Amino acid sequence: MKIYVGNLSYSATEDDLTELFSPFGNIVSAKIIKDNYTGESKGFAFIEMESQEEGENAIKELNGKELKNRALNVSVARPKEARPGGGGGGRDSRPRGGAGGGSGAGGFKGKRRF
Repeated sequence: MKIYVGNLSYSATEDDLTELFSPFGNIVSAKIIKDNYTGESKGFAFIEMESQEEGENAIKELNGKELKNRALNVSVARPKEARPGGGGGGRDSRPRGGAGGGSGAGGFKGKRRF
């Protein structure tokens, strides 16, 4: 069973979560979600427990419990929703940027003096 853990302290580790959830059963995985660019915690995690019963018991006992001075939001993880957009954005035919005009010599249109 996959469990969502929200309102997680940014200093919490996956080991902290494993220690917190292990009294309720076998943990398959514990993953804190991190920002792709900074590598820092986004403040939530997912725990996967071996059985439905263990997961439900952990949710019941740990929802609202404090870890590192933060009251956790513990619930059944929902499937990831499809988000609109993405794909890198479309391209259109409008011209972009550039200085425009000119003769290719920095816009100089008079006689050249060397």
